[in-house]
Amino acid sequence: MRKMKGVWTDERTAPPISMSDIRKWAIATYWPEQPPRIYWDESYAEGTRWSGILAPPDFNPFAWPVERIARGGIPQPRKPDGSRLTGMNGGQTDTYGAPMRPGDVITARSRLSDWHERDGRLGWTLYTTTEIEWRNQDDDRVKTRMSIGIRY
Repeated sequence: MRKMKGVWTDERTAPPISMSDIRKWAIATYWPEQPPRIYWDESYAEGTRWSGILAPPDFNPFAWPVERIARGGIPQPRKPDGSRLTGMNGGQTDTYGAPMRPGDVITARSRLSDWHERDGRLGWTLYTTTEIEWRNQDDDRVKTRMSIGIRY
């Protein structure tokens, strides 16, 4: 893990974001209410300070991959006896930057930011912090996620 700390994994790139993807995401997110017009009404959106359709901040352009990509990158730690650790999500924090728009191409990469260990109720416990960064085709930061993994 020491060798992997701070090292960005290979990048992955989503297909261009379509207006239809944004509209469907907004409908699903706001159901049964009508989503805000900035997410689906071009005429309305052009008159806003954004001058066009935006994707909701939680929109995920990686949600519908045609091909499943093998997960590589950060190695999964093991117990001293070599067995796999049990894990769970310890939470995440998202920080949003530039809004996503139709036509944007988003690239993601991740890295192990930090970790610490402690003896807990379930025994030896490893807490890892992974940073996931999304950037658009102009290299503007769209989102940064700090994700905590708990393994015991």
